[in-house]
Amino acid sequence: MSPNAFAGAQLTIDLDAISANWRALGARLDDGARAAAVVKANAYGLGISAVAPALYDAGCRAFFVASLDEGIALRSILPDGQIYVFFGSTPKDAAEYSRHRLIPVLNDLGQIETWRARSRGDGGEKAVLQVDTGMSRLGLPPDEVARLAVEPERVAGLDIVYVMSHLACAENSSHAMNGQQLEEFSKALKSLETGSAFAAASLANSSGIFLGPGYHFDLVRPGAALYGINPTPDKPNPMTEVVRLQGKIQQVRSVDSSRSVGYGAAHVVTRPSRIATVPVGYADGYLRSASNQASAHVRGVRVPIIGRVSMDMITLDVTDLPAEFVHPGATVDLIGGPYSIDAFAADAGTIGYEILTSLGLRFRRHYIENGEVREAAE
Repeated sequence: MSPNAFAGAQLTIDLDAISANWRALGARLDDGARAAAVVKANAYGLGISAVAPALYDAGCRAFFVASLDEGIALRSILPDGQIYVFFGSTPKDAAEYSRHRLIPVLNDLGQIETWRARSRGDGGEKAVLQVDTGMSRLGLPPDEVARLAVEPERVAGLDIVYVMSHLACAENSSHAMNGQQLEEFSKALKSLETGSAFAAASLANSSGIFLGPGYHFDLVRPGAALYGINPTPDKPNPMTEVVRLQGKIQQVRSVDSSRSVGYGAAHVVTRPSRIATVPVGYADGYLRSASNQASAHVRGVRVPIIGRVSMDMITLDVTDLPAEFVHPGATVDLIGGPYSIDAFAADAGTIGYEILTSLGLRFRRHYIENGEVREAAE
């Protein structure tokens, strides 16, 4: 029997669309640039064991994850390909990177020294060097970049395959920080060229790809756009939809006016109404902040979410729909289809990234691959 065979909701993940999105992003790149794939957080919650092989089959050979654990898991799935780990190495785990053929992103002089200690002195230890150009998170701050520029021996014996940085405001194409970060990154690259031989550079995330060829350098690192989130929020979404969440109505009941619905009596009906209950809640990643804000669709017709989202249930006002549309077992579109993940996220007061990575494990999951639908194996 398949996992969650009796679940009250189904999540469909289109692997063909993910592959198509990766190819589409690659087609936008300047000559000589290529696209990696960011598959951290279990491929943004969609299942790395299914997503990564689909991307590999599409031609992707460079993958980024956040942590060492994620890198080890991905290596067990993909024997080949380059796997880069954003968090970098420490003295305690450096040996694991070599054991699993993982490439750390080095974020400070301490990590550089740790990784260099493993070098055989012949350039055998590959690494990525990250410089901070304004995020103030990971990456060498300007003073450490300046120090490395005059002390290139600090990376002697290492094979620095990329120098990278990360854009803070790329989804806002007119934000001044985009140009400022590009300028700072270019200056850092120029300073590090003195006495060193850094092979290539990487700056653009999903939205950064759409800022133009000047941001592409040698490698781009799309994440959210692969999974259908709009990388250009001020324009129509250029990506193909990837996820669709559908629930089944558990119960329909009639209530009189002045009757409350759900916890805290947060909604009170103002007319005789019909309320449909669907077994999806915040335990499944359908955020509580969507209470009285989001909507669903029944046969393409919008119906509002009323009352508070609870742990396992939401309630819909289906008063204006024909009775034959709303009955126990009837399908309701919750995310995707007529209601994009970005639209739901906006109504819930968040971003599509959080929605994707929050989608729970209680759904019955299906994957679309090579035009065929299959159930998730785990």
